[in-house]
Amino acid sequence: MPKTKIAIALDPVVLARLDELVEESGFPSRSQAVEAAIAEKLERLDRTRLARECAKLDPVFEKALAEEGLTEDLAEWPAY
Repeated sequence: MPKTKIAIALDPVVLARLDELVEESGFPSRSQAVEAAIAEKLERLDRTRLARECAKLDPVFEKALAEEGLTEDLAEWPAY
């Protein structure tokens, strides 16, 4: 997939740390290090969002929903 170029402004201290990261971690460029950092941050935000949504669920209702139909007579189940 083609990539889009963007311009960002960084504090000199942050830029120095980025350059250290590129040198020490083996990233081929600043651009790839920044891309990896942004991707990681977005993944963390997605996990946080999922946790917030899961916290809204009612465990009793979810368990009942998951077990729905499991109380039927086993004799009615098809043979495999």
